[in-house]
Amino acid sequence: MGMFDSMQINTSGLSLERLKLDVISSNIANANTTRTEEGGPYIKKDVAFEEAIKQQDSFFTGKAENKSFGVRATEIVEDETNTKMVFDPAHPDADEAGYVEYPNVDMADEMVQLMTTLRSYDANVTAMNASKAMLNKALEISK
Repeated sequence: MGMFDSMQINTSGLSLERLKLDVISSNIANANTTRTEEGGPYIKKDVAFEEAIKQQDSFFTGKAENKSFGVRATEIVEDETNTKMVFDPAHPDADEAGYVEYPNVDMADEMVQLMTTLRSYDANVTAMNASKAMLNKALEISK
């Protein structure tokens, strides 16, 4: 593992958590949106991600090895299940029977995801600061 690999891993985590925060914010902002440009209600979105693996030659053996370099977002997934049908014949988006289709965004779930994502972001910042402190200490020792 190189000297800056830990910082690269933390940076990838920070980027992922920032994307997740953006998606959660969009879900919360559109919790009551019944009409979008595509037609129909807003559809809840979520971030799919995976471990970022790179192949590198080992410093000791010289053989190619798979090494983890953090995480990466693979796609933003739309969850089209569980939209809510509410009877409101006066609503401009009501169908012939008087029902309006509302987004499948649950505010309680979004708030839990928001808090979890913020904690993960904070943990990555703490790990990044620890890596920087270790590198600074190594530079002081080498003087």
